[in-house]
Amino acid sequence: MPPKPRPDAPRPDTMDAVYTKPGYLFRRMQQIAVSIFLEECREFDLTPVQYAALVAIRAHPGIDATRLSAVIAYDRSTLGSVVERLEAKEWVRRAASAGDKRVKLLTLTPAGAALLRQVEDAVERAQARMLAPLKAADRSTLMALLSQLVDLNNEASRVPLRPDDAIAHAKKSG
Repeated sequence: MPPKPRPDAPRPDTMDAVYTKPGYLFRRMQQIAVSIFLEECREFDLTPVQYAALVAIRAHPGIDATRLSAVIAYDRSTLGSVVERLEAKEWVRRAASAGDKRVKLLTLTPAGAALLRQVEDAVERAQARMLAPLKAADRSTLMALLSQLVDLNNEASRVPLRPDDAIAHAKKSG
């Protein structure tokens, strides 16, 4: 005899079978987060991934794209087009590595550094708006739980976050 469905379980023949799943809710929240970020940062023509890349390049001047990919946990092949756009906007500069001319090292330009200073308030507004509907205690709880989930599921990602490995490698080769 098949197990009896729980009374609170979503019916499989309704959209609740989708709407109540954590994966769906994470995807929707990611869409909402990107939308809010783009609204707040509209005047800067900046995406969340571009922002993360710029912050990482500022923190690690001379980082190469492979290490940058590990530091921000972003697919290396897609990151190439992000770096191209940052270079076209004159926010980053690529230069050949002295040790290996095939490797391009990334640094912020003065315009990129200025942009990061200018966009700071807009980024903070975006982050606050994402959490604003929640009570303060719930915000803290959500952030703690999200951090825990991301950390514990890191290896399940197609691009696991590996900032320490990336930076250690960069220091050895630099």
